[in-house]
Amino acid sequence: MKITVEKFVRAPSKSVWKAYTTPEDIVHWNAASDDWHTTKSSVDLRVGGQFSSRMQAKDGSFGFDFAGTYTKVIPNQLLEYSFGDRAATVEFIEAPGGVDVRVTFDAETTHSVEQQQGGWQAILNNFARYVEAKVQSAGG
Repeated sequence: MKITVEKFVRAPSKSVWKAYTTPEDIVHWNAASDDWHTTKSSVDLRVGGQFSSRMQAKDGSFGFDFAGTYTKVIPNQLLEYSFGDRAATVEFIEAPGGVDVRVTFDAETTHSVEQQQGGWQAILNNFARYVEAKVQSAGG
């Protein structure tokens, strides 16, 4: 089963792409709730390249590495990657005033569809807030 989350980001496509694929940016937005954070991130942005983000509860009680391998990279347009036995696609669809970011991923069986959708949507919402604030503070 596939799950899709989507968010419109009011920012230029190059800014959206850069924030989604740069470790220095990823650590600022990659969390589903305020009591979690990403402590480190690495990205080798090419087909066959690997990525990893260390996601941890801020109280140190739990953490895990979200890691995988890029299977398709079209700058400013598309990322596809595998993680474990699952896969995801991230589409960057340019539109007037910004970019629609659509993430489609294979569901897993540990958590409910609603939990998975909610978590991934929360991360995407954080991403949009981060990018929009960054672009606004830079003056466009």
